[in-house]
Amino acid sequence: MIVEYIRYRIEAAAAEEFEAAYRRAGAVLREVRECVDFELTRCVEAPEQYVVRIRWTSAEAHLSGFRNGPAFARFFEQVRPYVDAIEEMRHYETTGVGGGGGCVPTLYEWAGGAPELERLFTTFYGKVVDDPQLGALFDGMDPEHPRHVAAWLGEVFGGPAAYSQERGGHAHMVGRHLGKGITEPQRRRWVSLLLDTADEVGLPADPEFRAAFAGYLEWGSRMAVVLSQPGVRPGPAEPMPAWSWPLPPWQPDPSR
Repeated sequence: MIVEYIRYRIEAAAAEEFEAAYRRAGAVLREVRECVDFELTRCVEAPEQYVVRIRWTSAEAHLSGFRNGPAFARFFEQVRPYVDAIEEMRHYETTGVGGGGGCVPTLYEWAGGAPELERLFTTFYGKVVDDPQLGALFDGMDPEHPRHVAAWLGEVFGGPAAYSQERGGHAHMVGRHLGKGITEPQRRRWVSLLLDTADEVGLPADPEFRAAFAGYLEWGSRMAVVLSQPGVRPGPAEPMPAWSWPLPPWQPDPSR
């Protein structure tokens, strides 16, 4: 993934129309497969300064895919009047350094971090190998598989980018499912067994966390079914999924 920053200096009289132009341009970006997300920010101390942040799946996807694609003309039509106001336009690579602030913990932190996720998947895959519906899918499973899946979920839930750095990120996980022919009954069994195992090992049971946890299992397992069917070929490389709270986690008031 690559991050593009575009820094503008916009006079006060043009600020309202500038923001409106980027709203229209943003409607185009929402249709673009190469675009992960985008944001327009305005400086509090110097209101004439704006920064546009656009995350692309890669620099090539932006420069060759998007700019040579059909959406670019519609996007550029909206922002063309402000090209001369650009002071900087560059691509930046992410470093893996980052995380959430202290106000709201990540799902990774709330779950207990790597030790608890590894305990969850070690227990879970110990059950999978003997399960009548799932055992055949995991025949000959790598002994390190539970740890790898724990690293995957940890990164998706806001933890360290260990899976990307050690295993190849989203593209590697997609490749692990190609040609498996996972069935809907197997998917349902996988989800239900993992939810039961989460109860067994004592993963947080509050409604907010379990809603996020179960939501990811539904999304991820359904994607696995789709990607595992015969003849499916992976599309362009995509960034790691990022999962967070559907609602802020409930926490007791420390003042009471």
